[in-house]
Amino acid sequence: MSRFTYTARSPLGVVQGVQEAASASAVADILVSKGLTPLNIKQDGGGGAGSTAQVGGGGLSAPVNLGGLLGPKVTTMDLMIFTRQLHTLLKAGVPILRALSGLHDTATNPAMKQTLLDLRRSLESGVELSSSMALNPKVFDNFYVSMVKVGESSGRLDEVFLRLFQHLEFETFMRQQVKSALRYPTFVIIAMVGAIGVINVMVIPAFSGVFSALGAGLPLPTKILIATSNFTINHGWLLLLMAAAGFGAFRMWIKTPQGRMIWHRAILKMPLVGPIVSKAALARFSRAFALSLRSGVPLERALTGVAYTADNVFMSSRIEALRDHVTRGEPLAHAAAASGIFTPIVLQMIAIGEETGMVDDLLEEVGELYGNEVEYALKTLSQQIEPILIIFLGVVVLVLALGVFLPMWDLGSAAMHKQ
Repeated sequence: MSRFTYTARSPLGVVQGVQEAASASAVADILVSKGLTPLNIKQDGGGGAGSTAQVGGGGLSAPVNLGGLLGPKVTTMDLMIFTRQLHTLLKAGVPILRALSGLHDTATNPAMKQTLLDLRRSLESGVELSSSMALNPKVFDNFYVSMVKVGESSGRLDEVFLRLFQHLEFETFMRQQVKSALRYPTFVIIAMVGAIGVINVMVIPAFSGVFSALGAGLPLPTKILIATSNFTINHGWLLLLMAAAGFGAFRMWIKTPQGRMIWHRAILKMPLVGPIVSKAALARFSRAFALSLRSGVPLERALTGVAYTADNVFMSSRIEALRDHVTRGEPLAHAAAASGIFTPIVLQMIAIGEETGMVDDLLEEVGELYGNEVEYALKTLSQQIEPILIIFLGVVVLVLALGVFLPMWDLGSAAMHKQ
């Protein structure tokens, strides 16, 4: 047994530790079984580079970050094509090494070619496919690796790759829908911010000079506009600096475990966005959990794998707590109700599934239901945002109109009284 130092990713952040095992691939297996995604594995005192790990019994080494930090990266589409093609080849009876060799020859992305080459070399040295994938978390996440390991143990690797392809397809569709829904509001907000900036810097100073020359008293809206314009012109650089510093501090804060937990929990409570994020997370959880159970994954291990698919640290932590309750012998429905993140329909489906032994089928239906609801919500998101944008734009126009026309009205009234 050798000692290995490792760095791994958990739902709450990056963790480090020491593990005794026969090889680096065995350490990767242990970490995956604990719900961790290996990032770096190095033999303690072995003299190797920090970015490599000993795998297999033949002394061969495989890089942990197979995708590389520079140059082209493996995209989601590359992974989808690889998963679908590997399913087809394995279903046709092609040996795994020959399949990887053929996929390597036809791959166009250099990063994907290198990934396939490293996988094939690891397999040739006697390492399991799942263990080889676990050493490359930038391409194969914890859920993907767990499902491949299930396929290896159950002898249904081709079926698992088909289900993984369907899972990746659903995730890609969700991201595309979100981008499509946010495109129009983003353009409108950028245009509004630009227009307000032009008005502050160019339009209001011109009116300010006219009003000052007349020497008349100015109404409150006009004073506010002039003060805002003067501050923008004199201290605009400070505003930009503060905005950049605030954005940078926010990015650093949400990268911390505590900050990410608070932010992800706050997202679930936001109007418009919160219900969509919550339903999307439940749809992913239901689909992934059903896929794991249908593939023969034990309940506790299935919960560990699907915790990462929620894409929300707060919900992932609750699913991890749910797994702990189930491990202590509590019924799944009771533990799910205590977690506080599941809707009544999900709890009802889980309870009925436990009674009938059809948890996977019923959760698959829940995933379809929430998937359809999220799809509809995303398609109508821009329509829901439009009234908010119109109201905000109306308020801005009203303030500008009052600030510009009220002093003109006062001057006109004073001139009429003098006549």
